[in-house]
Amino acid sequence: MRFPNKATVDLIRSQYPAGTRVELVQMDDAQAPPVGTLGTVWGVDDTGSIMVHWDNGSGLNVVYGVDVCRKVLK
Repeated sequence: MRFPNKATVDLIRSQYPAGTRVELVQMDDAQAPPVGTLGTVWGVDDTGSIMVHWDNGSGLNVVYGVDVCRKVLK
């Protein structure tokens, strides 16, 4: 897996600031929350992964280039 460059990480951070609500679309992990689970972004790490507190209690990150989430519009 290739990690994103700084510009890409900065872009992801600007698109998913802390407090953004997201919905899980796809996650490649046996322990993944169910598709459709909602959560709140608390940050983006240096690898571009979106760190989410999922409403079901999970804390798995949305891994850059592997998993997919979408913003939930208010």
